[in-house]
Amino acid sequence: MKIRALATTVALLFAGAAQADVITLTFEGVGNQASVNNFYNGGTDSLGNSGTNYGIQFGTNSLGLIDADANGGNGGNFANEPSPSTILFFLSGTAILNYMPGFTTGFSFYYTSSTAASVNVYDGLDATGNLLGSIDLTANFNNNCTGDPTGRFCHWDIGSLAFTGVAKSIDFGGTVDNTGYDNITFGSTNPSGVPEPTTIALLGLGLVGAAVTRRRRSNI
Repeated sequence: MKIRALATTVALLFAGAAQADVITLTFEGVGNQASVNNFYNGGTDSLGNSGTNYGIQFGTNSLGLIDADANGGNGGNFANEPSPSTILFFLSGTAILNYMPGFTTGFSFYYTSSTAASVNVYDGLDATGNLLGSIDLTANFNNNCTGDPTGRFCHWDIGSLAFTGVAKSIDFGGTVDNTGYDNITFGSTNPSGVPEPTTIALLGLGLVGAAVTRRRRSNI
């Protein structure tokens, strides 16, 4: 299933002592099909938008995508996102998020996916060091749901992991081009926000919707 998308983003976390506070990234404010880059790291996304500085940095393959129904038809082919109207997805290539200060306790998020995949948590930067745990994802994108009013990727589940130690990077590499994320949460096994009722119909199969005009495509 393809959900075309256009931009790129990277996730990298700040340096320092392990962060004890629970932090949730909703991606609201990230530009449509923009690389997230340093949006959460004291800088901007690829379109110049800035967010709260959590010391979290994303790579150029990490993209923000706005629900097409909330963006004049130009955006993603998804619906019922937990915190409307922007989500995260990875178009291709490396999909690593770094959090230099590190975080403890747990990691969680909402996801919609057209394929089974996995997300890995490491205690070193750039997916190095010890593997603290993995989160297995299932193909769930259209399970008993409809769009809002459009968007084929309309079902969201929670992915979560409790672990011991201090995590400093997340590898989403097994989910590129097929999976969308929202409410990525550090320090808790429960992402904040609740998915909206699945009560509307979807347009296409790709995450990036019809009005997108860019050279690369994504399954979301």
